[in-house]
Amino acid sequence: MTTTALDDVSTDDDRASAAETIGSGRGFALLLVITGALGALTAWIITLDKFELLKDPNFKPACSLSPIISCGSVMQSKQAEAFGFPNPMAGLVGFAVVIAIGMALLAGARFRRWYWLGLNVGTLLAAVFCMWLMTQSLYDINALCLWCSLTWCVTVLMFWYTTVHNLKHGIIPAPRGLRDAVVEFHWVVPVLWYGVIALLILTRWWSYWSSLL
Repeated sequence: MTTTALDDVSTDDDRASAAETIGSGRGFALLLVITGALGALTAWIITLDKFELLKDPNFKPACSLSPIISCGSVMQSKQAEAFGFPNPMAGLVGFAVVIAIGMALLAGARFRRWYWLGLNVGTLLAAVFCMWLMTQSLYDINALCLWCSLTWCVTVLMFWYTTVHNLKHGIIPAPRGLRDAVVEFHWVVPVLWYGVIALLILTRWWSYWSSLL
């Protein structure tokens, strides 16, 4: 299995130069639009619930289903305002940018190397931040927000497939063997990444999950 269907553009075998513009295939563009839309949706829902919590501390979000699956506990934690304002407000802006890039690519836009690197750095920082929030949720807040979990998942896809695109087109310099391996087995990293997240969630609250069986 290769990324041909996901990211098929005319420069597949060419390394990008500083002055060259690179587009993307329809599949990758759609991936950005869909994951961006899902991320924006989660950020919007969490923002609305956060406003309700600010008005009424006793408000219970719809996704607070149990002591473990408790969006309210996560929203009221200090980690939910890591930058001095509610985290989902940053998500509303960031995911909107990703949607705009995806739509531009669907329309045939091509970007320079620095632009693709900027997208890669942005999605990397978002993925790192999401993984930090995940560890805080599991081991400090001791509660799981389902909307936050969806955000983690879409951010992982954004980051990884932007990296695959940039490696494939030589935007990120890498040995040909590494590039070929990443393109051929692009699905391995997200599958393993999701597997680790699922395993951490399962083991963290094993006694709770087993009590539901």
